Amino acid sequence: MEQYTNFFLIALTSFFTLMNPLGIMPVFMGMTATLDRSNQKRTATKAITVAFFALLGFAFTGQLLFSFFGISVDSFRVVGGILFFLLGQDMLQARLGRYKVEDDNQTRKYIGDISVTPLAIPMICGPGAITNAIVLMEDAQGMGMKAVLIGAILVVCIVSLLVLIGAGRISSILGETGTNIMMRLMGLIVMVIAVEFFFSGLTPILQRIFPT
Repeated sequence: MEQYTNFFLIALTSFFTLMNPLGIMPVFMGMTATLDRSNQKRTATKAITVAFFALLGFAFTGQLLFSFFGISVDSFRVVGGILFFLLGQDMLQARLGRYKVEDDNQTRKYIGDISVTPLAIPMICGPGAITNAIVLMEDAQGMGMKAVLIGAILVVCIVSLLVLIGAGRISSILGETGTNIMMRLMGLIVMVIAVEFFFSGLTPILQRIFPT
């Protein structure tokens, strides 16, 4: 029983740190600022659902997929870094809240677009979380351990969903001006994280190309 508890705590803390729902919250607030509360909840629910099943998919088939396509987690980090940087640039200029709701069809399309990319992938289900899922699934011996890992991912996803749903309430309290100020500040942080992501993936690639 103790090994299950320890494994659950390791998985829980590592996934919470890597998925970082508190860091995603300002991005979510900016991208859904013009949506009403019900559509914000729909966006959050879809993003977390996609991220949850994506993590499970990578956990069970990640190594096989990466080897089949001949790609590495480092390449994923480079692409994620570029996406994060462009996203942070938009946040810095407060451009994420420009979407205007014109009809239900456009709203559904917008929710479908942003909930999958960039919210679910690569923000919630990013390179770090994917790598963590693959490594921990390899460490999980037996169905019991695998079930514990799935449970830990589910708990973190539920907490992340509650954080994102609460973000809509925070956004309404701050108002448009407060949201824009927070978005600009977080945009700078997201761009810094993007640079770290980019070079953490690029450095191993260059070392393989130009071995010392």
